[in-house]
Amino acid sequence: MISVQVFCSLLVSFLLHLVWVGYAKCPPSFYCGDLGNQIQFPFTTSDHPDCGLLAIHGCYEGDPGAKKTIKYSGKWFDVTELDLSTITIRDDHLHDLLLVKSCSVFTYDLSFITNSSFASYHLKNNFTMFVCNNRLNLNPAESSLYYNHRFDNCSQEIFYRKSLSYREGSDDYLVSRFLNSCTPVDLPIAKDAEVVDNPFAFLSENITIGIQPSPACDSCHNFYGGKCQADSKGRFYCAKEKSRKVRVIVAAAVSATGVVGLLLLLGFYLRRRFYSRQDQTHIIIEQFLEEHGHLAAKRYSYLEIKKATNSFKNKLGQGGFGSVYKGRLSDGTLVAVKVLTELNGDGEEFINEVSSISVTSHVNIVSLLGFSLEGSKRALIYEYMSSGSIDKYIQNQADPSKINLQLTCKAIYNIAIGVARGLEYLHRGCNTRILHLDIKPHNILLDDDFCPKISDFGLAKICPKKDSIVSLLGARGTAGYIAPEVFSRNFGGVSHKSDVYSYGMMMLEVVGGRKKMKMEVEEGSGEIFMPHWIHQCLKSKQELRLECIKNEEDREVISKIVIVSLWCIQIEPSNRPAMKKVVDMMEADLESLELPPLPVLSLPPSSSSGTVSESPISGSFHSISL
Repeated sequence: MISVQVFCSLLVSFLLHLVWVGYAKCPPSFYCGDLGNQIQFPFTTSDHPDCGLLAIHGCYEGDPGAKKTIKYSGKWFDVTELDLSTITIRDDHLHDLLLVKSCSVFTYDLSFITNSSFASYHLKNNFTMFVCNNRLNLNPAESSLYYNHRFDNCSQEIFYRKSLSYREGSDDYLVSRFLNSCTPVDLPIAKDAEVVDNPFAFLSENITIGIQPSPACDSCHNFYGGKCQADSKGRFYCAKEKSRKVRVIVAAAVSATGVVGLLLLLGFYLRRRFYSRQDQTHIIIEQFLEEHGHLAAKRYSYLEIKKATNSFKNKLGQGGFGSVYKGRLSDGTLVAVKVLTELNGDGEEFINEVSSISVTSHVNIVSLLGFSLEGSKRALIYEYMSSGSIDKYIQNQADPSKINLQLTCKAIYNIAIGVARGLEYLHRGCNTRILHLDIKPHNILLDDDFCPKISDFGLAKICPKKDSIVSLLGARGTAGYIAPEVFSRNFGGVSHKSDVYSYGMMMLEVVGGRKKMKMEVEEGSGEIFMPHWIHQCLKSKQELRLECIKNEEDREVISKIVIVSLWCIQIEPSNRPAMKKVVDMMEADLESLELPPLPVLSLPPSSSSGTVSESPISGSFHSISL
């Protein structure tokens, strides 16, 4: 074991290093790969974050071509160009909107470009457009100065000047007219752009921001050689460099008090061990619970959770964010306890579960009975579902030895309509619209009567009912069930129709089971993508040859489910029915249902358009090379 003397020596050396580095002066400029070696204040690199206002990542000596990124207002952007006091960043979401010529471009929110106590930030290379809800009739003189457009699927009309140059007073009267009824919007334009009749030709995803340090910050850096920083209350102060003499004095003092430092370190360790450390994630979650106390379920201590689960002995399963254990509360209620272990930085999964399920009350939504939050230990308590998830029944449909785990056609129908009603409630029945974004067999639980309940809201998105499209940072969901638009905005915006797609893929899997579908086709064809196979059978009125079909009634029930599911997995979101329509179709007669077109991307493996993995469902959409 390391001696106290050696440990003290190492501690003193470490503290001396901190003293010297902490007071070291910032270099006048930095190297940043292909951006050059003259990166100066107000910019800096991630290796010296306190030496500037914006730190650029990717400035590696050994890899000058590395991707340069910057974190601004909580979002990450690629850096495309840098000047003494100007930076150009690429907004990928704006790029996607421009690519599909979405009218959302003209109401794009650039409010993240905000000033701080250190500097003021302003758009450069920007152009003002006027967004008008009511049509304005221009006279010939006005038409010579302004373009106007009303784009497809856009309820507003767009006006903008025909020239970048604008002389004060030349058309102020027209601007005044616009300001009475229209909203001016500043948007970035391409460098050296010329205004033309098509705004998508000169608008740009590259945002150029000019930075002007505040007088106090500028003086702190240039006159005092200090660093612009903020105290715990967000107030500005200048951290000035200490002189060499002061550094020597401080170093001597640290050397003389090494043992005291060791004792302080041990005291800090004991405090940290016996008192829960309030990390940032814990603070965020506690703040949420305080602000939404009316939503939260009953709170339990971690000791109560441990006692209820008999020290976590009966494990029911493993999820994406932790393990699930069977337990019994003090009043005898059987519960399922999910212990969260894999949380992201701000506890989003925990907050999603509590906020989403707490506002729901539906027979097809699992009930949240309580939660536990103590430091890094987090758990969620649900009603116990004795029959487990439908995932285990799908896996054993084709195994005769596990006949007790096979689903009847009636059970499959009850699952289909139950889950549809649950999703309809999430989309339309709550005060806010809830998108689940991870519908799959593993997240559908069954009670004693095989009534299905939707669970696991860790990836859910809550939005106002009026919002049909939501924004996401990165794809959410499980491969094989993710709607095309979730991982590629080229297919449209993410909405409640994304849950409809996942529902359709899941029900096709529930109907067919996780086995390879073989067909008596031409030699060399072998296997075929399941939705394509089912569509071909229905179109040619062939038998589906599924194990659960025992009679004509079963055949009609299964045919109804697959027809509705094929409608749900249409590639274009607008072609998919809403969940209210899905419920209506499930309750209608089979004769009233029309067979949908084959989803464009549902191609057999032999197609030149791409290949499909062995699993006909689990590798469905994502395994096709586009």
